[in-house]
Amino acid sequence: MPPPYRPEVICLGETMAQLTPADGAGLEHSGEMRLAVAGAESTVAQYLADLGHRAAWVSRVGDDPFGRRTVTAVAGRGVDVSQVTVDPLAPTGVYFKDPGPDGTTRVHYYRRGSAASRMTAADTEGIDLDGVRLLHLTGITPALSDGCAGAVAALAERASRHGVPLSFDVNYRPALWSSVDAAAKELLALAHRADIVLVGRDEGEALWGTATADELHAHLAPRGTLVVKDGAVGATVFGSGVREFVAAPAVEVVEAVGAGDAFAAGYLGGLLAGAAPRDRLALGHRLAGRTLRSIEDYVPAAFEESG
Repeated sequence: MPPPYRPEVICLGETMAQLTPADGAGLEHSGEMRLAVAGAESTVAQYLADLGHRAAWVSRVGDDPFGRRTVTAVAGRGVDVSQVTVDPLAPTGVYFKDPGPDGTTRVHYYRRGSAASRMTAADTEGIDLDGVRLLHLTGITPALSDGCAGAVAALAERASRHGVPLSFDVNYRPALWSSVDAAAKELLALAHRADIVLVGRDEGEALWGTATADELHAHLAPRGTLVVKDGAVGATVFGSGVREFVAAPAVEVVEAVGAGDAFAAGYLGGLLAGAAPRDRLALGHRLAGRTLRSIEDYVPAAFEESG
C-alpha cells in the first residue's frame, strides 16, 4: 500500500538485488552471501525518508522474487512505491560486490535486458508532479537503454513545464556507455538541464578533463547549483555567488559503494529543510560516513545512533 501522502521528492531509476560476501572476502573465496537491494535513486529516496521527507521511487521490476523483495524493502523504509511497475517479461537486475584485499570493491552487474532497462517515456506519463518539490535523476538511467534515455528526457521536460526543480547526479558508470565521449556529451546535456548538479571531482576529470572543483564549475557553467564531491577530501558547493567547501570527517571505511548517493540525499535533504549551504554539505558527509562504515548502500539511522 502506498503511504497516505503526495510525495515531495520523486526519484526514478533502477534498483537491483545486491549480493555481498558476508565475511568481506572476495567472491572467489567467500562461503556465504548477504542479500540486499540497492540502486542509486532508491537509496536517495530511502535516506530522504529517514530525514522525514516524503519520497517516492519510480521504476520497473521483474515479476520474480528479487522484484518483490526489492519493492517490499524500499516500501518498508517509508518510500512510496505505488508507481513501480511489475514487468512479467523481464527479470529484476542483480549485482555482486567483490571486496578486494586492498580495501577496494569491484562491482559486477547483471542488468542487461532487465525490467528497469525496458522503461520508456510512456512510463513517466502518469507521474503526478503536483506538489512535488524536487525530481531526482542520475546519469545511470539514460545509459541503460534508448528507452530509458527517453524516459529521463521526457520526465525532465515535464518537470520543467511544471516548475519542479531537477536534481541530477552525474553518477558516471563507464561500463554502461559505448565510449567516454558519448557519456561526456550526454551527461553534460543533462547537467545543463538541471537546477542542482552533483558530480564527483574524479568523474569530472574522467569525462571532461577537469582537475579541480573550480575547473569543473567553469566547464559545466551550471544554470543553478553545482556540488562537487571529492571523496575523503570534502565537497564544494557553487551557486548564487556562493562557493563553500566543507571537509569530509575522518571515517574508518569498511566499503565505499553507495556513499555518493548517501551524500546526495543528505545535501538534498538539507536543501528541502531550508539549511544553509555549509549545513547541507555537512549533512551529506554525515550520511556518507554512515554508509562508508557498512557493507550496505543504505544504512538506517539506527546504525548511526548505535555508534
